[in-house]
Amino acid sequence: MLDDDIVEAARRLLDICRRKKLTVATVESCTAGLVAGTLTEVPGTSSILDRGYVTYSNEAKQEMVGVSAATLKAHGAVSPQTAAEMVRGAMARAPVDLAVSVTGIAGPDGGTPEKPVGLVYFAAASRSGALIQDEKRFGDIGRADVRKQSVLQAFRMLHDLAEGEAPRSEHE
Repeated sequence: MLDDDIVEAARRLLDICRRKKLTVATVESCTAGLVAGTLTEVPGTSSILDRGYVTYSNEAKQEMVGVSAATLKAHGAVSPQTAAEMVRGAMARAPVDLAVSVTGIAGPDGGTPEKPVGLVYFAAASRSGALIQDEKRFGDIGRADVRKQSVLQAFRMLHDLAEGEAPRSEHE
């Protein structure tokens, strides 16, 4: 089972999305499906969670959500540019109202001086055209904690976007 705080964050997101009839997709790299999986800890998630893409490899990022090879070559998989392309790709492919992407270095290996362990980039988008991005440097706090903090950040970003979205009408 997951920590109470992470399940409570999922519950808050589920409540606002259910109230506004908003649906969600996730695109995850370093969290490998943990954002979507955590949402399913709360009963009723099927009313908001449409799909989750686990795009751990560069190939998956390209094939599943259309991240360009040029972006990956120029900026790397762990970059704000890649996070933005990941979320835009989800919005283009999924009939959802909100999407979030997560890409980073959970550790314990893989870090460099420029991109240390604990560096995670996020992007969230809404059908109305809003796009928000964030960068977190959690530090070398351990793989599990980097992933947990990333899930919480993804939920915060989705919640913020959901707050600004108009409720979907019954006819949409």
